[in-house]
Amino acid sequence: MVTSTRTGHTALHDLGRSGGDGVADRSVARDLSVAAAVIYVVDDDTSVRNSLRRLISSVGFAVEVFPSARAFLEARRADAAGCLVLDVRLPGLSGLDLQRELADSEGDLPIIFLTGHGDIPMSVRAMKAGAVEFLTKPFREQELLDAIRSGIERDRAMRADRQERTELRRRYASLTPRERDVLARIVRGLLNKQIAGELGTTEATVKEQRGHVMVKMQAGSVAELVRFASRLGIRPAGES
Repeated sequence: MVTSTRTGHTALHDLGRSGGDGVADRSVARDLSVAAAVIYVVDDDTSVRNSLRRLISSVGFAVEVFPSARAFLEARRADAAGCLVLDVRLPGLSGLDLQRELADSEGDLPIIFLTGHGDIPMSVRAMKAGAVEFLTKPFREQELLDAIRSGIERDRAMRADRQERTELRRRYASLTPRERDVLARIVRGLLNKQIAGELGTTEATVKEQRGHVMVKMQAGSVAELVRFASRLGIRPAGES
């Protein structure tokens, strides 16, 4: 049990409370995929930061701790999956303020909020803004570790989504203007003959350009090409 020394209030952080067989819970936690994952902790209470560092690192995660939201924003973060364990009440920029700032930037991270002052409206705002969890101190170790696992899984999914979009944009940029015209009409479901009629060219030319589109977009089928186009926000030709 760690006692907060933050000025103005005293909160007990029962980080050692496992709620069952502590060895079993730790074993489950150790089974988490920790490869290349970094957990960031932002809390202005030194004792809490140290306790959280010990707990999270004990199951194999890399941990970086910060005393304020500003210190976190100014730090250079690793290009790796992770999540942010964030105290709601911080000096200067608050936890909710940091959540909003991250949401407006490319540095968005899944957030697990911790607070000794939690209330329903605050937790609702945090969850609506995309927080993974909102834990009130004291909390069980396994609750936090489970939330971290969920946060990492969410971040990996978001990172994979961003990487796919970036790759698809690169492929789309390699298309010529005419190939983009053909793509927009393929997505609309037109046949080569219909595309040729709309573009004022021959069916053979459209067939060749269609082949270039499939190769450059690395699509194995028309259905996959349509999915790629949807991911890029490409509207079928003729749609407003």
